[in-house]
Amino acid sequence: MSDEQTTRPLTDTDLYAKLDAMGIAHETVEHEPAYTVTDAKHLRGELDGAHIKNLFLRDKKKNIWLVTVLEERDVDLKQLRGVLGAKGNLSFGSPELLMDCLGVIPGSVTPLGVVNDHDGRVNVVLDKGVIDHALANVHPLRNDRTTQIASQDLLKLLEAENHPPLILDFADLPSQTA
Repeated sequence: MSDEQTTRPLTDTDLYAKLDAMGIAHETVEHEPAYTVTDAKHLRGELDGAHIKNLFLRDKKKNIWLVTVLEERDVDLKQLRGVLGAKGNLSFGSPELLMDCLGVIPGSVTPLGVVNDHDGRVNVVLDKGVIDHALANVHPLRNDRTTQIASQDLLKLLEAENHPPLILDFADLPSQTA
């Protein structure tokens, strides 16, 4: 097998096979591409469980975080910087860095992207509110689908992929939103 074949990002089909091999039940709904939370609300239909948004962030020392929170949460990056111990301000990672680390394009960011982070560059931060729901709704490495899995299975996958999340209760973090 060539290096290109071994390092190419997994596709949604590869991801489903991985979930199946791990015994993780999943159900996927197809829809038009969703680039924002507003898009997702209109396109996903009626799905029970936690609906999320994902922030792909970095600091000046090139530390990288994938922050997954309930979609209605306001996230204050200055506050989060202190909680994470980031060096300098947090900023959004570039599309190139996103593809390099998680194998996805903007709008498709998902905690399932850790299956493509073989070098362990990304630190995962998960809102406790997500795992307080029985089910989580996530993009399956593309933004024209929503995959529903048990929240505990999301944790199982993150841990199996050597990305145990830092679980924060974002409901308890002070917010300085205007």
